[in-house]
Amino acid sequence: MTSPQQPQPQPQPEPHDTAAPGAAAPMPPAGAPEPPAQPPAEQPEPRPLAAHPQPEQPPAQAPVPPQAGPAPQEGGPAREAGTMTLQAQQPPAAAPGKEAGTMMLQAQAAPQGAPLPPQGAPKDAGTMTLQAQQPPTAPPQQQPYQPQQAPQPPQQQIPAAWQAAGPGGAAPAYVSPIPVRRTNLGHALASEWTKIRSVRSTMWTLGVMIVLNVGIGLMAAVAIAGLGHPTTVVFGSAWFGLLLGTLCVIPLGVLVISSEYGTGMIRTTFTACPSRGRVLTAKAIVLFGLTFVITTVSTVLVAVLHAGMIDGPAPTADQWLRATLGSGLYVAVLSLLALGAGTLLRHSAGAISAMMGLVLLPMLLAVFMLSSESLRPVAKAMIEYSVPNSLGALYDTAFMPGGPSGWQPLLILVGVTAVVLGGAYAALEKRDV
Repeated sequence: MTSPQQPQPQPQPEPHDTAAPGAAAPMPPAGAPEPPAQPPAEQPEPRPLAAHPQPEQPPAQAPVPPQAGPAPQEGGPAREAGTMTLQAQQPPAAAPGKEAGTMMLQAQAAPQGAPLPPQGAPKDAGTMTLQAQQPPTAPPQQQPYQPQQAPQPPQQQIPAAWQAAGPGGAAPAYVSPIPVRRTNLGHALASEWTKIRSVRSTMWTLGVMIVLNVGIGLMAAVAIAGLGHPTTVVFGSAWFGLLLGTLCVIPLGVLVISSEYGTGMIRTTFTACPSRGRVLTAKAIVLFGLTFVITTVSTVLVAVLHAGMIDGPAPTADQWLRATLGSGLYVAVLSLLALGAGTLLRHSAGAISAMMGLVLLPMLLAVFMLSSESLRPVAKAMIEYSVPNSLGALYDTAFMPGGPSGWQPLLILVGVTAVVLGGAYAALEKRDV
């Protein structure tokens, strides 16, 4: 708000002073005689201000416009000098620290209808105010563009088949075009057969086992035949390659189930077949059948080579069965033992290491324990019931003659495998995947 002060009469300026642009004529003092009206003096042509053109000066009787008039030209007639007062306008209350606006000097016009004084008489000074120009308001902030989604037509709600069908429903019961059959063990067998024949580990392990069994068996037969001495047991050296072949079957039995735990495929398997016992049974059947067929075929080929190349008594039927069928069953049951170990441990490396230790460690420890008199009975028992000695007993060439013989090694291995598989079934049903 501004508080204008009352204009005070001031002495007339010197003739060489010029009136301030935009100053209004002063009012005559009260009680002074009114001077005779004089015709208005000729006004010189005004010069427009830069960038602010102003209209021409109206006659003396007209009110003075608010804009300042142009200054007279040099050499023209002298104009009346007005009296100017400077008034300070109180600035509006503003917050501290706010930037000042642009200051503009503006002359305030005199009230309309006031008579003009004669030339040379003192005039009232116009009120000079300093106004702060408000900064331009910021344009409204534009909101980010949001694409308008086209209105979607209302979807017709179709009642479910189980809601529309039934005694209270209007539609008949829904019948799926896909035949729905109850799953059984045959489906699980087909699934496991697809898995075991479609992975590379099966081809590598069984392929290496065949090469070791047949290759080493053939080399042993050629070496013994080259000596030219008859032997008491024709199949005495036919199991050397099979012993090394068992080291390839053990990883296969472990990987049948542990690989699914490692990749997470076991969750899909149990989702498709919630009966976990059925899944383990299908794995055992497929693994046993595949290992038994491959091992039996390779051992039959080795037995035929030894019988035809080595000089000695003709083998009996029992010897033929144990050297072919018995050895195939022994290796197949050993693969089931590896399957049980993989189910219990759920880790490929751990289960394979445990099975290798079971096959080889007893024989190796017994060799070092034989030097001690007190540990010799323990070492002898460990050798007699070890896997290499049991496999040699099927061919009538065991390391220790006092251990299991004939079909006994196979029966012992079947008993141990049954215990381990029983624990695997129980752990599979109780533990989470």
